[in-house]
Amino acid sequence: MNSRGRELHAWRRTRGLPAVRYKTSAPKNFTDYESVKQTYKPRVPAQFNFARDVLDVWETKEKANEKSSLPAFWWVNDDGREIRWSFEELGFHSRKLANVLSEECGLARGDRVFLVLPRVPEWWLVNIACLRTGAVLIPGTTQLTARDILHRLQVSGAKCVITDESMAPMLEALTPQCAALTSKLLLSSRAHSGWADITALMGSASADHVCVDTRSDEPMTIFFTSGTTGSPKMTLHSHCSYGLGLTVNGRYWLDLTDSDVFWNTSDTGWAKSAWSSVFAVWTQGACMFAHHMPRFNTQTVLKTLSSYPISTFCTAPTAYRMLVQEDPSRFHFQALEHCLSAGEPINPEVMSKWRELTGLDIYEGYGQTETVLIAGTFKGMEIRPGSFGKASPAYDVQVVDEEGHVVPRGTEGNLAIRVKPHKPFSLFTEYTGEPEKTAECYHGDFYLTGDRGVMDQDGYLWFVGRADDVILSAGYRIGPFEVENALIEHKAVAESAVVSSPDQVRGEVVKAFVVLTPEYKSRDQNELIRELQTHVKNVTAPYKYPRKVPAFTSYDFEVQSAKAKQFIYSCLN
Repeated sequence: MNSRGRELHAWRRTRGLPAVRYKTSAPKNFTDYESVKQTYKPRVPAQFNFARDVLDVWETKEKANEKSSLPAFWWVNDDGREIRWSFEELGFHSRKLANVLSEECGLARGDRVFLVLPRVPEWWLVNIACLRTGAVLIPGTTQLTARDILHRLQVSGAKCVITDESMAPMLEALTPQCAALTSKLLLSSRAHSGWADITALMGSASADHVCVDTRSDEPMTIFFTSGTTGSPKMTLHSHCSYGLGLTVNGRYWLDLTDSDVFWNTSDTGWAKSAWSSVFAVWTQGACMFAHHMPRFNTQTVLKTLSSYPISTFCTAPTAYRMLVQEDPSRFHFQALEHCLSAGEPINPEVMSKWRELTGLDIYEGYGQTETVLIAGTFKGMEIRPGSFGKASPAYDVQVVDEEGHVVPRGTEGNLAIRVKPHKPFSLFTEYTGEPEKTAECYHGDFYLTGDRGVMDQDGYLWFVGRADDVILSAGYRIGPFEVENALIEHKAVAESAVVSSPDQVRGEVVKAFVVLTPEYKSRDQNELIRELQTHVKNVTAPYKYPRKVPAFTSYDFEVQSAKAKQFIYSCLN
């Protein structure tokens, strides 16, 4: 037992806890970080489709007994229901759904499909069916409001929408404003007028389907991502940028094999779900595990990790902060050997507490909707708490100044990816319809991530903060402009300014400074704060609401808006 293991053993013994051995596992797909950089030599073919070139290949291996007996997909819910699909069954169901999209919905290659479903098996089938037909998938979280959805449908020109009965009434009300929309598929146990029953259609559809021969650079998926100003942008990825690019995540950072059961807790509406719930896990032929929880519940997570043979677990730092409060030492994770986090910086104290309680380190990863893994801690690498590791082999990551010049080690600057002379194939294609926003990402030879950081003498990268005002809260990216717009629509608000505020659990939360209109200055402040928070939840996605609203700023309504804004921001200094 090493010194760290002895310390852990002694710590648990003094608290009357059963001994837990400090767990280390050797890399399965590489030997060390240097070997990762040397062996990662991807070849991008002219034509590529993940369904045909990856999933169908694993199906063939499965039939020939050339992979483990683990299922490709393992789904459970709070009621104890389970679904296990092999790669063959995954192919069978997804081909039937592909025929539904092509024949019943009349979708052609390149048509856009807006998908809003929680963690149900059909979400994964829609992902694969879109790949097979060449349709461009646009995932959305179930937390979206009517305004959010209307913007996405109108801007994207989506021809098909797929959802369940919880979201159907909202979408039905928006249909008249979406001229491009031609078909609506519903996942429901009962019929709804105007909606086609996806389950019934799949039941009668043929399971024979020939996968579209898509080009590697052809559009595959669009994620809407928030920025400092304006509405969320359409981030376009190609069949190779995610389909091939996320190999670096699955093979090296997650270090998966076909003998692993992998659980990623990310919401289905975010890019992290594509990262770790589709491409990275199935690239390696691993078993994708999913637990459908209406809300994140720490007891459920810990019990699930104890009850199922989950070997690899990835969740947001906010979730780990909640889990260590529950004392995971009361549970025994017999199969768990590799824990990871992404979405926001993780607190070193949380990493230490998790290791003390479970014997497992947390390996941090850093990336964006626009990229695959930019940097991370890999097995066998020294974990330096506070650092998110070293550059992913997919990218040449540097810290640059405002002119795009690489700064000396130890100097703060802009975290950037080299794109000249060759742009990495795993980088997003564009912000569709916004060429000026796309151009703003590039400076000299580099793509700027929008984050500030430092690279130490050993190549470890350290996050300093956002270069813009985007707020990272519990893994969510929240644009201040969206929240300010929502607030200003309330008749009590003359002006508002939204900023990030530190929070022990969520990392950052939304903090709003508000100038009231004269008629609301005499209202009870606590009551009005709750009213404004509820208003924002109703206007935009609930996770964006301001959790902190200090005492309202006293300022005459007649003052020009610009001066009001300046006054508010002066309060922050």
